[in-house]
Amino acid sequence: MPTPHPPRPPYPPPGGDPGESDESLAAPLRGSPEGEVAAHSVALLMARHYQPVHDYAVICLASSAQVAAMVTTTAFHRTLNRLAFGESAVALRPALLVTVRDTIREWSGDDRISAVLPALQKPAGGRGLRAATSMTPENRILAERAFQALPAASRCLLWHVEVEADPLSVPAGLLGMDTDIASAFLEQARDTFREGCVHAHRELAPTQDCRFYNRLLDVPIRRGGALLPDVQQHLDECRYCRGAAEQLSHFEGPLGPLIAEAVLGWGARRYLDSRPGRASHGSRGARSGRRGGGRRGGGRHGLLSRLPVPARGVPEALRSSRALLSGVGAVSAGVLATVLIISASSYDGGEADPAGSNSAAGGKGPTSATPPDTAGLPSAPGVTRLRNAGADLCLDIRGLPKEGSGAKLAECSTVWTQQWTYEDDGLLRSVADPGLCLDSHKDAGVVVLGTCADEDAERGGDVRYDLTVQGELLPRWDERLALAPADDDPDADIVVKVRDRTSEAQRWQPEPLPTAEGSLSIEEQDDPAARQVTVTDGRTA
Repeated sequence: MPTPHPPRPPYPPPGGDPGESDESLAAPLRGSPEGEVAAHSVALLMARHYQPVHDYAVICLASSAQVAAMVTTTAFHRTLNRLAFGESAVALRPALLVTVRDTIREWSGDDRISAVLPALQKPAGGRGLRAATSMTPENRILAERAFQALPAASRCLLWHVEVEADPLSVPAGLLGMDTDIASAFLEQARDTFREGCVHAHRELAPTQDCRFYNRLLDVPIRRGGALLPDVQQHLDECRYCRGAAEQLSHFEGPLGPLIAEAVLGWGARRYLDSRPGRASHGSRGARSGRRGGGRRGGGRHGLLSRLPVPARGVPEALRSSRALLSGVGAVSAGVLATVLIISASSYDGGEADPAGSNSAAGGKGPTSATPPDTAGLPSAPGVTRLRNAGADLCLDIRGLPKEGSGAKLAECSTVWTQQWTYEDDGLLRSVADPGLCLDSHKDAGVVVLGTCADEDAERGGDVRYDLTVQGELLPRWDERLALAPADDDPDADIVVKVRDRTSEAQRWQPEPLPTAEGSLSIEEQDDPAARQVTVTDGRTA
């Protein structure tokens, strides 16, 4: 049922034509950034978004000193500069907020800047941000990954309606979209966001059992029913799946806290409390409750009360999935059959993968039809690393995973910066930062990280590739080229070269990530950007 919304108020305050979307205002920045029209666009974009961005700067700094205005202005400068170079202006608000956070973290890490701006040194502000090892909480990884994978228009709608608590007319105006159309898109965005979380749970699952319980966990939560006994037992032993269940439970109520914590991390709750729309949020909260818990037998709070509390001293070895039906009555068996039928047409392309494989190599999952000269891409994303056949080294990120970071060769390992996902539209997305993809057209032949653009966007071909049967990665903006290292040495830059069809250096071998003994953990490497995930399925060979 479409989300109800109040009559559309005059928009956008404090000025601007209701027909001017953020994207239409950003267009002149790409053509004449120093002209009068561009100045008009900058002024209106700042008028629309300045106050919330400044509010978040105050929260991150734990100070309302003048430095908050400096950070806000810098965030606008950096973000608008990216727009001038072709980045989409859709979902501009969360992009600006993340830039504020990252700017404060960067400045706080520079002793010369901190010396002249003492407000950066507060333990509850800049110093705390600097010390944080990750901006995304461990129990929000699935939601963060799923949200960043959404189309930009869906992110805009969810952010403004769920986080900002704006009336639907506000994001509709930012998108230049009719409110009735926006209402339908919003419902679709919620469903796609949830499916993305379910898919991320399966894709990042540390064990085969976690993958097996994927739909057995999702469907009862969606329907508000009781979990099967073996699922309850698994949650008692598996922190990863408990976190997944808690994230999925938010879909039975308001999504604002989940989205804000997944995208911002630092200061997310304080930012939520600062939103004017949330002061009179009761009516929307009640509506969300009817959409979720009232119709589904208890909703989020009912589910949370049923989640098991981890038992102290419980061994990590998981019970065999073959025991799933033991002790379960006919009703539970019927639920299981329904779940297994549903999983056969699940998010991963319409066919179930009985082995639960999520690698690009050796998997037997379905593939889409592709030209005879190409191997194509998997129909669903799978975490993999890419080994260069000539150098026997893997594709990695140079330094921190951020916009503009270069790609390089490195000794193959399980660090996050060597983990990638192939998507069905050709995106090669970084697991270290799911909002970034490998961009072969941004830096004059040197391959760097860039924003994952929509397929029909101007830059869509820059971040998309065809994988040939020979293992070549051909950028879709010019398939006469191929990705290759500049030389065979570790730390070599990844560049685009003229495709020669014979060179081992132009061939990449997708391979599954190796596993090692131990529980799911993130270990610091010498490089602060290199986070290693060590996993085990708890079984002996």
